[in-house]
Amino acid sequence: MNKEINDNREGYWEVYWDNGQLNYKGNFINDKREGYWEEYYFNGQLCCKGNYINGNRVGYWEGYWSNGNLHYKGNYINGERDGYWEIYYTDGKLRVKEYYII
Repeated sequence: MNKEINDNREGYWEVYWDNGQLNYKGNFINDKREGYWEEYYFNGQLCCKGNYINGNRVGYWEGYWSNGNLHYKGNYINGERDGYWEIYYTDGKLRVKEYYII
């Protein structure tokens, strides 16, 4: 259930695009993203999925192109890329492997 725009977001939310497709779903605590989240493109394809702590991306994340192919996969610590990452072209072919150190 969504509250008024001026209220702090709290609890589980699902927000939809104007075309009725799901935009995102996940939990808020004190108006910050918390726990597992999924975000979607306007066309209904999954955009990305992963976890938040206190509004920051943490742990393993995957992102997808609007055609459904994998875009990236890797880990976050406090919202910053950390460790081994793979980035892909829209056709699904591997573009680059990177390693981040915070």
